[in-house]
Amino acid sequence: MDYLQKKDEYILDHCTPEDPLLAELNRQTYLRMLNPKMISGHYQGKFLEMISFMIKPRQILEIGTFTGYSAICMARGLAAKGCLHTIDINDEIKEFALKYIRKSGMEDRIILHTGNALDIIPSLSGPFDLVFIDGEKSEYSQYYNLALPKVKKGGFIIVDNVFWDDKVYKPEFREDEYTRYIMEFNRMITKDDRVENLIVPVRDGLMVVRKK
Repeated sequence: MDYLQKKDEYILDHCTPEDPLLAELNRQTYLRMLNPKMISGHYQGKFLEMISFMIKPRQILEIGTFTGYSAICMARGLAAKGCLHTIDINDEIKEFALKYIRKSGMEDRIILHTGNALDIIPSLSGPFDLVFIDGEKSEYSQYYNLALPKVKKGGFIIVDNVFWDDKVYKPEFREDEYTRYIMEFNRMITKDDRVENLIVPVRDGLMVVRKK
């Protein structure tokens, strides 16, 4: 067992255990979905849940629902009468995600939109206290530029996969198309004087952005 695996196990052993609903959702995602690793999972889901509880957002925007794990986690921290808008382009997994959203008791607080996020984001009024971006990697910059004006001053955007399986800092992958998308996005955020940002080394890297 290598050092990183031991560290990951230690972290999980010293976190609040995954609750039964999310454990079932995680298990069923791995049994029934292609690319199940797209799920946020316990460690990242708990991190997002904690952030949401700290902020107590009135409105959250999520780009990339997949099976609903991260949406459920973040919705738990919503302020009273708050809501979470989540967008996914894949209508084939909509009913699967909705099943677990209903089981979570969050069906009145989570609004699932199916379609292209680039078309849907402009139709949402905001303001958003928290945005989580985990959609199509080639469209990250477009999601960000559409979402930022709808984020309130002092609000947060969290972006997943900014390490891109550790390829962003490995020279041999710099010509890889999707690695370049992520590298360009990371540079864009770092140069954006409208925000402050940092990368948190949770799973595949989370960029945390605060609007000034």
